[in-house]
Amino acid sequence: MSIRQLVRMGMVTVVLLVALPAAATTQLRMDVPQLSQQSDAVVHGVVRRVESRWSGDGQRIVTDVEVEVVEPLKGQPGGTVLVTQPGGEVGDIGQVVHGLASFKTGEEVVIFLRKRGAKAFRLAGEAQGKYQVQRGEVGKPVMAVPEPSEALLLDPVTRQPTTSTQKPRTLDDLKAAIRAALKESAP
Repeated sequence: MSIRQLVRMGMVTVVLLVALPAAATTQLRMDVPQLSQQSDAVVHGVVRRVESRWSGDGQRIVTDVEVEVVEPLKGQPGGTVLVTQPGGEVGDIGQVVHGLASFKTGEEVVIFLRKRGAKAFRLAGEAQGKYQVQRGEVGKPVMAVPEPSEALLLDPVTRQPTTSTQKPRTLDDLKAAIRAALKESAP
């Protein structure tokens, strides 16, 4: 084989590798009862601050999301909770982690939380653990809309790819489903 053919093969290999899609984040599908039961806290709240920073070891970027608690639905999380998740943007450097929820200051949310240290939390089920509360016209029901996710969801039993079972619902229906799941799991 000539050097010219080796160079062509090498170039073709590089082009093919660059053209392949990146591997997706894979997660087990969770529904509201599972999220409710496996969370340390569940809150209805308002995002007060979203701030990205370098991690303590300076190796990666993390984002802190401070949420003012409007109503605790599980646990005693206090008046505010701090959700920390990987990824974010500091200056002109960004790190993206697929399958995580995004947050905006002022956004009203229902979030399912797992403890991560003494005062910090992370979302249970990653993006599956966030519902955005949407208020429409007066007299219309307040809706809770699940966070869209780029993650590949797997059925928890078969481990086969599946789709999310979470659908938009009224905020009252979501809260009722959370309370029912917690009542069901109580000893």
